[in-house]
Amino acid sequence: MADELEKRAAGAFVDDNFELACDLYSQAIDMDPTNAGFFANRAQANIKLKRYTEAVADATRAIELDPSMAKAYLRKGTACIQLEEFETAMEALKKGALLDPKNMKFHELIKECDKGIAEEVTKSCKSLVPNNHLTAVSPSLGFLSDGTNTANGHDVTHGLDGYNHTSSELSVTKPKYRHEYYQKPDQVVLTIFAKGISSEYIKIDFGEQLLSVIIEVPNEEIFCFQPRLFAKILPQRCRYTILSTKIEIRLFKADESINWISLEYKGGASTSQRLNSLSETGPRPAYPSSKSKGTDWDKLEAEVKREEKDEKLDGDAALNKMFRDIYQNADEDTRRAMKKSFVESNGTVLSTNWKDVGSKTVEGSAPDGMEMKKWEY
Repeated sequence: MADELEKRAAGAFVDDNFELACDLYSQAIDMDPTNAGFFANRAQANIKLKRYTEAVADATRAIELDPSMAKAYLRKGTACIQLEEFETAMEALKKGALLDPKNMKFHELIKECDKGIAEEVTKSCKSLVPNNHLTAVSPSLGFLSDGTNTANGHDVTHGLDGYNHTSSELSVTKPKYRHEYYQKPDQVVLTIFAKGISSEYIKIDFGEQLLSVIIEVPNEEIFCFQPRLFAKILPQRCRYTILSTKIEIRLFKADESINWISLEYKGGASTSQRLNSLSETGPRPAYPSSKSKGTDWDKLEAEVKREEKDEKLDGDAALNKMFRDIYQNADEDTRRAMKKSFVESNGTVLSTNWKDVGSKTVEGSAPDGMEMKKWEY
């Protein structure tokens, strides 16, 4: 069954249907999670879809399962280059080149890495700024402090722990590792720019509304970043990737309708902003017009929707519309069942019952007076 899914995925890939190929490889992995080839091939599909972080994770897993698989190193290197993780890419490509020295693609990408690393070094040299302050890390905050004591001062500073401190308690600080974030509808992606840190020194944990990042490098002060997050997350879905120049953390939202206006919870009045927060009962904004008499756009939109709904279609058009409506209004299992049955049956069966088709191969069913034939190529 897993092999059959792999064949279908390969066919979808050849047809440039990378989304379907990725989905089929995922199904194959669910059935055989120790098959390194499935992960390596899904990595390639993710590269085509420009999901480079996912591609790195897949290629890394393929290497763990089969360290002798040259194409897994090639795909990890390719994805890391796109993420501008040139050092990680270089390491993977050199190992892959030893396994497959005749593959010129390795040598081309290694040259590209050399160029990228050289550019990074040039930028770093230009941005160097002298710093004469002795610094030490504060384990509770993960920030640098110059260690000065202004015991006579009484200026109040608001710390990350949510409490107010006088200047004698907390000096103005600078992060040891810079971080930034952006969000998608279903997740928040946090990047901590910790360069050259081995995974054995990094510990990351997720809570319902908490994140804990601890970096404990020998002979260095501990970095500890433990913010209370802006809103609740799904700890079991959250994941992270450790690269040569940064740590990328994906926090999946418990409520996708909430727009995070900051990474950390600020306290006080509720600051959560929901997507599409425009009141349904409030007046809609008026559109600018040179006409003296305005157009009732709400009424016009309602009429168009009613006409679309009442439109009478015949033949294949009516059938396609019916299937499209079923798919659009279906839950995830129903959609999976429809895609799986349609693909496996070569377009002759369309099922909406995942329990029925999820655990078996859907055989094709030819119309009356016709017979199924396997395409030879």
